[in-house]
Amino acid sequence: MLLWLASWLSEYFRALNVVQYLTMRTILGVLTALLISLLFGPAVIRKLTSYKIGQPIRDDGPQTHLVKSGTPTMGGSLMIIAITLTTLLWGDLTNKYTWVALLVTLGFGIIGFCDDYKKLVLKNSKGLSAKHKYLFQSLVAIVASSYLYFTATSQVDTSLFIPFFKTVAMPLGIFYIVLSYFVIVGTSNAVNLTDGLDGLATLPTVFVASGLGVFAYLSGNMNFASYLAIPYVPGVGELVVFCAAIVGAGLGFLWFNTYPAQVFMGDVGSLSLGAALGIIAVMVRQELVLIIMGGLFVAETVSVIVQVLSFRLTGKRVFKMAPLHHHFELMGWAEPKIIVRFWIISLVLVLVGLATLKLR
Repeated sequence: MLLWLASWLSEYFRALNVVQYLTMRTILGVLTALLISLLFGPAVIRKLTSYKIGQPIRDDGPQTHLVKSGTPTMGGSLMIIAITLTTLLWGDLTNKYTWVALLVTLGFGIIGFCDDYKKLVLKNSKGLSAKHKYLFQSLVAIVASSYLYFTATSQVDTSLFIPFFKTVAMPLGIFYIVLSYFVIVGTSNAVNLTDGLDGLATLPTVFVASGLGVFAYLSGNMNFASYLAIPYVPGVGELVVFCAAIVGAGLGFLWFNTYPAQVFMGDVGSLSLGAALGIIAVMVRQELVLIIMGGLFVAETVSVIVQVLSFRLTGKRVFKMAPLHHHFELMGWAEPKIIVRFWIISLVLVLVGLATLKLR
């Protein structure tokens, strides 16, 4: 919106030409989303508190969590608002990638909102049934993946690129939709599983969004993409603004979500942010790099799968409790120690993912 306005006014005020630069809009995007989160955060927390939308605590979970009972949740709606407004203000609204990323995020946000609303407002402890949740997630993911597949302009857009190799790419054809579906839905639920401690999922989401933003910027530039031997996807560079919005909104939310948290993001936040990371990775053709960068989310998900399979097959548990962060809690680790150490691991994994740009 402001890009169009600045373009129109630049004829009269040449200084506004600076807004045309993607790097400038990226910086402004981070600051705008951060400011929105910080300014409206207290009001959102007060409103959630007044509606008594408090987080229920599982009886079979770590006993240290009992003090968190009643802490306002559904705070992820604040991040969605910040991301949406920032993208609409600074993004190129003629770019299809911008709209796909935004609509997928909003779609999963609505699913998460419905789940939270049923659990917290309607007092239905189960929320959306697993069947309905996966049905709606699948619908959004398949529609987005199909749109990208049928509007692809080259084989590059639908090939799977292997990190650490310059020329290894697998044309997927119609299986592009299948892969994209699993990446979007899988990442969404992985972030949801990770969101179990104060700020645990928030900062890693910021880290991964920053890393994917670098890939988006480079993949959208023909010269950089050619030099680094990564797929060149015309127009995908605009996703940098969207990534910047996630970073700013995440940092602003972390101000209130850090230990001890004043608000939790809820499913409305974790499902939408996970889907956002998944769809960005799909559009910049870095699905496998996402697995590296989001290794923390992968580990949390795998811990749940291993725990369930082990118990069903042998009647024994591998971990004291799943997801993984609860295992360390029950081992006696303090919550802040777990959070910060997981943050460090996430940062290292994002740096490893970025290293694939040169290690080819």
